[in-house]
Amino acid sequence: MHQKPDADAMGSSLGLSLFLRKLGHQTTVISPTNWAEWLKWMPDCAGVIDYEFSTEKANAVLDQAEWIFCLDFNTLTRTRHMAPRLRKLPVEKVLIDHHQQPDSIFAYGISDTEKSSTSEMVYDLIVESGHAGKIDIDIATCLYAGVMTDTGSFRFPAASPAVHRMVAALEDTGMNHTKVFENLYDNFLENRLRFMGFVLQNRMEIFYEYNAALIAVPWKDLVRYEIKTGDTEGLVNYPLSIQGIKLAALIIDRDEEIKCSFRSKGDFDVNTFARTYFEGGGHFNAAGGRSADTLEVTVERFLKALIENSSQLQ
Repeated sequence: MHQKPDADAMGSSLGLSLFLRKLGHQTTVISPTNWAEWLKWMPDCAGVIDYEFSTEKANAVLDQAEWIFCLDFNTLTRTRHMAPRLRKLPVEKVLIDHHQQPDSIFAYGISDTEKSSTSEMVYDLIVESGHAGKIDIDIATCLYAGVMTDTGSFRFPAASPAVHRMVAALEDTGMNHTKVFENLYDNFLENRLRFMGFVLQNRMEIFYEYNAALIAVPWKDLVRYEIKTGDTEGLVNYPLSIQGIKLAALIIDRDEEIKCSFRSKGDFDVNTFARTYFEGGGHFNAAGGRSADTLEVTVERFLKALIENSSQLQ
């Protein structure tokens, strides 16, 4: 899965792993980095290896692997320090992903941008291979977590009729969708809510002339509120609730580098925006990027990019 995995990356990886074990395979799930506390409830998550924390253990597993499934990313740079190792390994690599413009290093698989989530693609793989009956509560729980979060609780356009049919089938296993929602969205510490309030009050700027909004978070804010991996998830979406806003950006100083998230409504392509200005990419309405500059310089670059895209935003 990709670094700093979200619920779709973790859910699709665990769901596929649990399914392959039912076919008699030995599987190990590796994350390039640590992951959010609110993902640790997921079935079999305790067995996931953190590559940065347990590099030797992870490399030993990789060296013995016969197949490597690459889920929810389509360029090796998204696996951070794990990328050089993956690139050198001579074994077949299978891509299961839904992001645009994949690398050409994968022997098998697909990056299908029409799909709502990688979890939906894992579900399709299981069903279309004739093994729908092997989807139990644990597999269903993992896949449901991924598809629910990547569709914005089923409100994004990617929540197609096929997605809802998938959810109905997952429900039939006995999976508790209410519990999944609570584990994902009602499972934070007090400091995160206070951080969100502070940031929305003090770090959000609205540029009505461009129908855009920016939240720029300095490193000191993360330290002050003891923000951990996953605590900023969803923050970039808040400005889109403001009438007229088409583009929302979240730029965070993570100390080691600047991380950027972009969300849009309608016909503004943030995938192209992120690739053009911030070494990133993703989906048409949701993308990410990074910057090696300071927070202040990165914000200046964003404001310049707004001016250059003003005709598309107005």
